[in-house]
Amino acid sequence: DVVLVESGGGLVQPGGSLRLSCATSGFTFKLWHMNWLRQVPGKELEWVARMDNTGARTDYEESVKGRFTISRDNSKNTLYLQLNGLTTDDTAMYYCARERAEYGSGYESKRGRGTQVTVSS
Repeated sequence: DVVLVESGGGLVQPGGSLRLSCATSGFTFKLWHMNWLRQVPGKELEWVARMDNTGARTDYEESVKGRFTISRDNSKNTLYLQLNGLTTDDTAMYYCARERAEYGSGYESKRGRGTQVTVSS
């Protein structure tokens, strides 16, 4: 079974940083494009960033460009998201998800339990 386990969230002040991790198992990680998503209670799931399977290509949602960096370590089957310059608008539960097929095709519905990021002074 596909397993996705997000971690690294926490409470941080505005302007602060966090590094999220998504540990994966149950599939050949190096063959899959991956995504980070986030959701605020009562709002729709929002796509945040995408990286192709080799790490050579990335895309970001407009509001996080220049502040967030997606990366991966295929030897550790792990996806990362570096969050810098955090604002209260970044407060959300963060999830990772596989891309459905070719790069840009959208993310699968399966997610882990998520990791909560709370930005507050």
